[in-house]
Amino acid sequence: MAKTNSRKQQKEKKPSFITRFVRGTVLSSDFFARHWLPTLIFIVVMMVYITTKYTCKTNMERIAALEKKLEIVENERSRERSAFMSRIRETSMQQMVDSLHLNLRVQPQPPYKIPRD
Repeated sequence: MAKTNSRKQQKEKKPSFITRFVRGTVLSSDFFARHWLPTLIFIVVMMVYITTKYTCKTNMERIAALEKKLEIVENERSRERSAFMSRIRETSMQQMVDSLHLNLRVQPQPPYKIPRD
């Protein structure tokens, strides 16, 4: 009788983890039926994590694009400001010359050079 019991124990050897994983017996439907709440919470947490990560990446891309746009606008503002300041200086100089009655005017055309031949 002892020999038959030892033979049954040898024959009823548990399959390896890889075999159980391939056949799908590692996590059976009974496991999910018993632990449905923690499983649901885990899935919700993972969905929230993925959503947050996606939102963060898209917002970082948006920030980078807006920073580039801001740099372009700042450069353009600087260029416009310098052009405006040069016009103001010219106008203020013209007003000062007019107030001193020096009879100086800004030439509308650049001076023409006569070539010597």
